[in-house]
Amino acid sequence: MPGTKKLRNPLSELEHLVMGVIWARSSATAEYVRDALASKHPMKDSTVRTVLKRLEDKGYLEHRVEGRTNVYRSLEGAQNVAVKAVQQIINRLCGGSVEQLLIGMVDDHVLDEQELHRLAKRIMLRKQGE
Repeated sequence: MPGTKKLRNPLSELEHLVMGVIWARSSATAEYVRDALASKHPMKDSTVRTVLKRLEDKGYLEHRVEGRTNVYRSLEGAQNVAVKAVQQIINRLCGGSVEQLLIGMVDDHVLDEQELHRLAKRIMLRKQGE
């Protein structure tokens, strides 16, 4: 049954920045991540390594060793992580109801009628393709 699987802890803002670097390259070293984020969020090397280790512990990353360097790669793409995060929100805050989430998004003007029609059409096309 969807939504019954235990979900991982969500990404913090800093973890999300680090994952963005890795998703953009498919894999990266701690040094590359630090350099890539230097203008947005300068960090010490030890901080980057701690964040990467935490992401690995949470199940977002894995690493391989090349020489003396760890090379990290994502275990899932950004879209899959986003879907699971939304599922967690639906379960926690909407009683598991996607409909409640969508109604709330319409009520708060996050989605308009045109977007809902577009989504319904895309869902219908996907279902016909199965």
